[in-house]
Amino acid sequence: MRTFEGSMTALATPFREGAFDEAAYRALIRQQIAGGTSVLIPMGTTGEAVTMSPEERFRATRVAVEEAAGRVPVVGGAGSNSTAETIEGVKRVREAGADGSLIVTPFYNKPTQAGLVEHFRAVAKAHPGFPIIAYNVPGRTGVDLLPETALRLCDIPEVVAIKEATGSMARAIDLVEKCGERLTLLSGDDFTVLPFIACGGKGVISVSSNVAPRMMADLVAAARAGQLEKARELQVRMNELHRLLFIESSPIPVKWALHKLGLFGPEVRLPLVPMTEPNAKKLEAELRKLGLVQG
Repeated sequence: MRTFEGSMTALATPFREGAFDEAAYRALIRQQIAGGTSVLIPMGTTGEAVTMSPEERFRATRVAVEEAAGRVPVVGGAGSNSTAETIEGVKRVREAGADGSLIVTPFYNKPTQAGLVEHFRAVAKAHPGFPIIAYNVPGRTGVDLLPETALRLCDIPEVVAIKEATGSMARAIDLVEKCGERLTLLSGDDFTVLPFIACGGKGVISVSSNVAPRMMADLVAAARAGQLEKARELQVRMNELHRLLFIESSPIPVKWALHKLGLFGPEVRLPLVPMTEPNAKKLEAELRKLGLVQG
């Protein structure tokens, strides 16, 4: 079963006058591939998938597949708080030509740990042989996929990796202890790339790499190669960027940053609103400091 690792980008989705801006999306993807991104992740949290229609999500995933053209894998987001809807979402991801699917733990309805296992089991049964990355982000979903539950997911061949976004290195070690090499461990926090890889992780699904793909790819490569000094320098250098890209609800700041980079407009869909001016000034100053914006 194929798995995924390295510097992976949770793609932001450009909108123009309320509609999906396909041309700008293609430009972002070309920038990502040129910058060393190893896997494209359309239609996750950063992609505002929850505000997009099924048709829009399919088209965005399809565009990512077309633009990648086999150069890097595409893993399409398909999670929801309904198992039946998730199964249908994975069907659309497969029809779009993606190589796998990112599936967040069901949010809001707070399933038990047993319910989480059965959710992933049902999705895998409906799509045998299709790789799944399980996504644990309790700060957004209200439910935490525990290491003991991750061990049970190891019995489902389609679950090849876990995106762990608790920010806890103790959790990373617990996952390695329980799952060993069976699941590819991916950081879901840009702040923890180096320590997470040191604990056994194989990469990151990143927000910041939308803006700085080469820096993030270099950080991941250095950390995986054991080049501690270089990896630490890059982790520290990017720390303020990470902080500012989450100063307001993601993806508000990252879309504003991509606007400043000239890739697409800052438009977000309600209930998100544009970035406040004081925070925008802070982020612009950091982009200039890192040499990502000139002038």
